[in-house]
Amino acid sequence: MIRSMLYATDLGLYAPYVMQHALALARTFKAELYVVHAVEPMGLFAESVLQSYLDEQALNEFHRQGLNTVMANIEQRVLDSFREELGEGQQDLQLIKSVRVFQGDPSQVILEQAAKLSVDLLIVGSHCQGANGESPLGRTAARVLQLSRVPVYLVPLVQRRRQGEA
Repeated sequence: MIRSMLYATDLGLYAPYVMQHALALARTFKAELYVVHAVEPMGLFAESVLQSYLDEQALNEFHRQGLNTVMANIEQRVLDSFREELGEGQQDLQLIKSVRVFQGDPSQVILEQAAKLSVDLLIVGSHCQGANGESPLGRTAARVLQLSRVPVYLVPLVQRRRQGEA
């Protein structure tokens, strides 16, 4: 029985397509839908640039306040994109129990949130961010499939599927 699901979004080009799958599953199973987005930690180069312009106290304040502000803005962006995508289907927003943004490795964030929320199903897109798109499965999707303790609903890349149909 599926009572709750976690949809992991990358906010990319195909996110609305994957979201439609997540909402359809939530309607079908009358399940709670949690949405999570992971923001990769700042790289060493960006960190060193900040250190060159900010003193230690300002840098600590930036990390504490700036990161919270960025996360809140991303959460709002996710909700706004859902509202825009759904148009007149606003009642589907009621299926979404929460939208959360966390900093960390995406696959680790997804798996940690799935365990914390005790969801019955994970929903992820399959795509790869690589330049040539040779790999049909992205790094995050592959790690989630390998390590998940609950079933994973994997939404294939739309463009790849269409190319195969031609």
